[in-house]
Amino acid sequence: MAKQLGIPQPTLSKIVNGRVSGLSLELLIRVAVRAKLPVLLQTGAGPAEAGVYTSAIAGSPRSGASRLADRARETLARSERRLTAGQRLETQLRHSELLMRLQRAGEAHRAAAATRRSGRAR
Repeated sequence: MAKQLGIPQPTLSKIVNGRVSGLSLELLIRVAVRAKLPVLLQTGAGPAEAGVYTSAIAGSPRSGASRLADRARETLARSERRLTAGQRLETQLRHSELLMRLQRAGEAHRAAAATRRSGRAR
């Protein structure tokens, strides 16, 4: 799995176990994109001053590589500014659910690796 994500196994282990304080945000985003997890990152104190990054969809041009991608990001940013407080809360909930899915995938990976190791030890 680490090879598929382009990171060393110890780094993957840190991410899976939630020890990410020493890892850069850029690396974490890169890993999420490589794992084909949707990523939406909003920066700024409020929607009016926010910058938005959205990950490219598999098979589409890389983010920033085309005018179409630039227009899509601009449209997404405009749409986000029109969200109500409830809609922003719902978006945060969906984000949290995605993080939980990533954590569960890591747990499943650890369990599968432990099973493989125990099978080899016999």
